[in-house]
Amino acid sequence: MGDRQPTVEDVARLAGVSRQTVSNVLNAPEIVRAPTRARVEAAIVQLRYAPSMAARRLRTRRSATIGIHLDPYAGGISGIVLDRFVHALTERATPRGLRLLVYAAADPAEEIRRIRQLREGAEIDSIVLTGTFKGDPRAEWLVEHAVPFVAFGRPWGDPGDGIQMGDPTRPWVDVDGAAGTRAATRHALEAGGEVVFLGWPSGSGTGDDRERGWRETMGFGPQDRPDLRWTSLDSVAEARAVTERALDGASVDAIVCASDTLALGAHLAASHAGRPDLVVVGFDNTPVAEALGISSVEQRPERVAEAVLDLLMDETGTDAAPRHRLIEPQLVLRTAGGV
Repeated sequence: MGDRQPTVEDVARLAGVSRQTVSNVLNAPEIVRAPTRARVEAAIVQLRYAPSMAARRLRTRRSATIGIHLDPYAGGISGIVLDRFVHALTERATPRGLRLLVYAAADPAEEIRRIRQLREGAEIDSIVLTGTFKGDPRAEWLVEHAVPFVAFGRPWGDPGDGIQMGDPTRPWVDVDGAAGTRAATRHALEAGGEVVFLGWPSGSGTGDDRERGWRETMGFGPQDRPDLRWTSLDSVAEARAVTERALDGASVDAIVCASDTLALGAHLAASHAGRPDLVVVGFDNTPVAEALGISSVEQRPERVAEAVLDLLMDETGTDAAPRHRLIEPQLVLRTAGGV
């Protein structure tokens, strides 16, 4: 192709589709079948085709730039999930003619001020919200100021709150944590009937959702078997200490954890207690879990990123196109060290 810039026709030819199909993938991907869309996006990447930003702005009156908050580095294990999500979002935005702008903020109030500045400077036209929580003022501000956004994470309103969970002004994509721990617990039950859940203190939307999957699979009510519900902050050292104390004289067949951080602590405690074969299942499928052979629930952030972009580019909010998506996680089983 030499120095000539690739065109829509080049993409269509390589993908074996029509020019209109390529246009649909760029402008309305939700109406294109997933296999066809994947073929077109692969051709776009291979040819390094870049849709005209100027043309897109004139047509849609949008800058095609998505803002996303960059969390401060905090060390630890589980932060890799958000890193993977941002990377996947960037990778998948490019074929759609979109780009990302990352910004920093110390708290929700500062983030709102930063979003306002970016909007007033015409630097962004939409937001991907992360780190959602009940009563999140960022979502309220975005709705009030008509800023298009999609949240990675549910709003975590009260159960059954139709405004928080179903209102199309609050679009979100999340991983079905309860489904993940249900799969983990079913696997753990193969080792015996005494399956512990090692989770964070109650009150965390994400943590409570993951605990629910364990309780449903075990057939426990909200207050049943407190002896099998262990609590730790998301710290390897604390999880190890909690597990070591609880294992002293306890009959436990397996431990399902709310995160890989907790799973690592439980794994170290079990080994120290002379029980290296104790089944431990984590959540997040981090490189640490892979390196140590710990089974874990994979959140599939790449699928989350795809769904976020689908919602950002589809503003209908109709019943046929719901404005919230739950992504099914996948249990990754490992056997190294008997885990």
